[in-house]
Amino acid sequence: MKIIKRSGQEVAYDISKIIAAVRKANNSVVDAEKMTDRQIDVIADNMIRQCEKMNRSLSVEEIQDMVENEIMNQRAFTVARSYITYRYRRALVRKANSTDEQILSLLECSNEEVKQENSNKNPTVNSVQRDYMAGEVSKDITKRFLLPNDIVEAHEKGIIHFHDADYFAQHMHNCCLVNLEDMLQNSTVISETMIDKPKSFSTACNIATQAIAQIASSQYGGQSISLSHLAPFVQVSREKLRKQVRLEFDRADLEMDEEKINQIAEMRVKEEINRGVQMIQYQVITLMTTNGQAPFITVFMYLDEVPEGQTRDDLAAIIEEMLNQRIKGVKNEKGVFITPAFPKLIYVLEEDNIHEDSKYWYLTQLAAKCTAKRMVPDYISEKVMLELKGDVYVCMGCRSFLTPDRFTDKNVGNLANAGNYDPKKHKYYGRFNQGVVTLNLVDVACTSGGDKEKFWNIMDERLALCHRALMCRHERLKGTPSDVAPILWQNGALARLKKGETIDKLLYDGYSTISLGYAGLCECTRYMTGRSHTDPTATPFALEVMERLNAACKKWKEESNIDFSLYGTPLESTTYKFAKALQKRFGVITGVTDKNYITNSYHVHVTEEINAFDKLKFEAQFQALSPGGAISYVEVPNMQDNLEAVLTVMQYIYENIMYAELNTKCDYCQKCGYTGEIQIITDKHGKLVWECPNCGNRDQDKMNVARRTCGYIGTQFWNQGRTQEIKERVLHL
Repeated sequence: MKIIKRSGQEVAYDISKIIAAVRKANNSVVDAEKMTDRQIDVIADNMIRQCEKMNRSLSVEEIQDMVENEIMNQRAFTVARSYITYRYRRALVRKANSTDEQILSLLECSNEEVKQENSNKNPTVNSVQRDYMAGEVSKDITKRFLLPNDIVEAHEKGIIHFHDADYFAQHMHNCCLVNLEDMLQNSTVISETMIDKPKSFSTACNIATQAIAQIASSQYGGQSISLSHLAPFVQVSREKLRKQVRLEFDRADLEMDEEKINQIAEMRVKEEINRGVQMIQYQVITLMTTNGQAPFITVFMYLDEVPEGQTRDDLAAIIEEMLNQRIKGVKNEKGVFITPAFPKLIYVLEEDNIHEDSKYWYLTQLAAKCTAKRMVPDYISEKVMLELKGDVYVCMGCRSFLTPDRFTDKNVGNLANAGNYDPKKHKYYGRFNQGVVTLNLVDVACTSGGDKEKFWNIMDERLALCHRALMCRHERLKGTPSDVAPILWQNGALARLKKGETIDKLLYDGYSTISLGYAGLCECTRYMTGRSHTDPTATPFALEVMERLNAACKKWKEESNIDFSLYGTPLESTTYKFAKALQKRFGVITGVTDKNYITNSYHVHVTEEINAFDKLKFEAQFQALSPGGAISYVEVPNMQDNLEAVLTVMQYIYENIMYAELNTKCDYCQKCGYTGEIQIITDKHGKLVWECPNCGNRDQDKMNVARRTCGYIGTQFWNQGRTQEIKERVLHL
């Protein structure tokens, strides 16, 4: 097996080093207090057994904690004190300059934890390394100067997770819905260059991609755009192309035939839509932001977002092309078409496209084909979302939803000075999320020891801690001048504020949200009730937990006029961090802490046998109680030859749940050309690795794997905890 050093580097487990450390502590005490050689051998044997039982790479700190316990089990308390004192002195030395080793290991690409932190960042690329280096410095400043000690301590113990601490030192927010309509219709500025209203659809697409890259470099979360904001420019191109065709007829001295002119113009419109959509797809994938990755971009496809008639038909044509190009995929370095991570696509199921006799049913069939091959789009039910939120609007790609617009109803006015503001319409584009702090529900349960009264008391204490941490995020954004990110705050993406004006008014009245995340409801319920939260006798407890979390958000909102909202956290690397912290604090508890991951948000445990329809129906009640963000998924096999089943699931989503997705597999082995599902196996060191089932290739650099793990599709592999979770997923269909 292997261990992870403090620098993040993964090395072979060497029991001789542990024995040497124990002997050193043993030799430092008087003879009467020393352990025998036999006792030291027992410690070594116990350590080997414990480490193998954990089924993952342990950190140096975890190993040392085990050593302390083993010495005390031998009742050699003086030796234990010597060992603990040595650890403490070494910790003080390291703390004097805590970031050096981390940064050096980043540069040498030997930091296993960082390499697996983000499944859409390649840690060997200079720009990613630069971002990670800056992140290490930012985290160090954040922990030492910017956050209260108890919040830092709770974060490091895995009691809460203070998200994106590597960006906290800067005045940056999380994610947003881009007001692309305002930028395109009323001009914008990109890199101090005025960009006028585009004169064609393809130009609008080009401007959109340039804006996307700039926005991604000005915040740390994802962004969402709507194709409805591009649709009006199809008509602009149509009119322009009709003029061109007429001119060509005139120059060729041909008889003016309006029908033929329009027919030729429509052919060229279709070609331009093709070029524009291709530009979005390829530029988004190939653009690299300042943090060394493609922009985390979500594209919204909602027919009813534009008026019925030509504009809606044009939007349908754009959606059709977007789906067709995504089905095709993009070429990898071998020239083979594979599944790209971005842009993420969201398709709204509505009355105009959900039934076989619906006008746009053909688009839904195409969406099903795309899902079966490329894992996207995800699906929002217009019917259910209207019931839950009263409006239909896009979420951020990670699943974060804004609260329904209330500042318009309060007649607060055009807070953002948007050029497309309409007091008669609810506003969503131009709004954003201030940040996230996640509560580890499993830790609350385990700390309570199963006592429900104690559980609720601890819950209240932890919620108070989360509230203070969230207010740290809010206060960090207060006073931020619009000049820090002109494209966001001055040039229309989020607002059109004056130079030097602060963004403070956008932090209140519901314009932006701030998210209380939660994780591990499944394991929390199992610990407190002895049953899965899908068990009818345990479900009421799980629902009560959700109601308590919502009540806290409501109370904070009333006190501050800040829109706190409950968010089903899509843990990526943090699922492993929480699991390790729980094992360290409470040991291995069957069904609770015995995995190297904990379950995202309210989800049914990945190992639980349940069919797709029951899973969606069950989780729908929790989506209703997770207004700040929620998504449900069903794990399915290769469905490319069974599109009827995909369509059946989509129709079920429309009737029963607000937001859902289907997880399929379409991997590629660059060594042998295999396409299908790359498997996860356990190697001789007990580590989970990816292996081609056809040729046995285990080189991650020579395979293309795509899995959905946190809302977005990841393509750069994952840590051991998340990899175990992926391996253990059961099929729901």
